[in-house]
Amino acid sequence: MILIELFLTFFKIGLFTFGGGYAMIPLIQEEMVAHGWLTIDQFVDIVAVSQMTPGAVAINNATFVGYKVAGFFGTAMSTFGLIAPSLIIITIVAKLLDKFSNHPLVEGAWQGIRPAVVGLIMVAVISIGKEVIIGIDGIIIGIIALVLLAKVKLHPIGVIVISGILGVLFTYI
Repeated sequence: MILIELFLTFFKIGLFTFGGGYAMIPLIQEEMVAHGWLTIDQFVDIVAVSQMTPGAVAINNATFVGYKVAGFFGTAMSTFGLIAPSLIIITIVAKLLDKFSNHPLVEGAWQGIRPAVVGLIMVAVISIGKEVIIGIDGIIIGIIALVLLAKVKLHPIGVIVISGILGVLFTYI
């Protein structure tokens, strides 16, 4: 029964989110905490680890939660549940794209979906930021990371390494 629940939960996440892993974060967070599979602290840790490991954030999260809840088969069901809607939808879209891509309804739908994806990402930033950025040290590290990414154009791996070093320094100084 838990395997079916994992599959259906991640299928729903995969079906109702557009814009990739970061846009999925609010729904993943809500579902994981609501089912009692993760605490908010565990979820934040998984998002951080998912960003540092190869693969998509949502897939890494599904893999971790599936394993935590039901071992290897939980991993398989969660991960397949997450990617199944995309596989189904992209197969259908590929068949219909040439025929309907210039239709006004399709163009209008994309005009609405794109800003919604930005909103979903912003909600993820705010909700995770509330949990992670605690105290002046967190604010300073967050601002430094933002500047390094946006202005200096430093590679994200470099920003993660520098942020980790700053975290250690702030903790022990």
